[in-house]
Amino acid sequence: MTYPPAPWRLEGYAIQTLHWVDVDQTAPFVPPELEIVSLLPGKTLAGIYLSTYEAGSVLKYNELIVVPAFVRYQKHTGAWISHIYVDNEDSVAGGREIWGLPKEIAEFSWNHLGKVSVRQNQCELCQLDYKKGMLSLSTWWQQELTGTAFGSLGSELLCFQAQFRSQIGLLTANLEIPQQSPFAALNLGQPWLTVNLPNLELVAGVPQSLGNQVINEL
Repeated sequence: MTYPPAPWRLEGYAIQTLHWVDVDQTAPFVPPELEIVSLLPGKTLAGIYLSTYEAGSVLKYNELIVVPAFVRYQKHTGAWISHIYVDNEDSVAGGREIWGLPKEIAEFSWNHLGKVSVRQNQCELCQLDYKKGMLSLSTWWQQELTGTAFGSLGSELLCFQAQFRSQIGLLTANLEIPQQSPFAALNLGQPWLTVNLPNLELVAGVPQSLGNQVINEL
């Protein structure tokens, strides 16, 4: 199996939901070696990221990322990724072997009417219904953002930067996560904010080792 070396340059579009969750609720999804960051009293920020990477990308695939919390390790703060699903075997191998991300294969269905669902082995993982909100920034300007995420490769803790360039729009959305979904216990509820990212350009950077730490298997 072959996959390109890091960094990966990806182009397409994405939808990002944001949720406030109780720190106690998200703790089972985060290794105890990482400190959960409380952005509000007793709450951290979680999210669902759904994307399609198209022509112009180093690989073409769909992706679902579950971020249960923002975390801190030493001087580094960023997103812990507890679940990640794609529909490309090369992406699975590269995600696991380069960034230490727990990628798995799943099936994606995008509906032009504003619905995306993700399934794995006949089990629905999540479904998002969405439509444009009253306020959209997509015709105003493009935004450039940089975020940090963590992964673990064996006992080695990794972190890497993801650079985003995209137009931004707001969506109204309804998220459904069935009880049989592996991340249902996170109890995300409905998002307080859903962001549309058309004309997305993403660079997943080369990971940096933070040392050999015992990252407990969740």
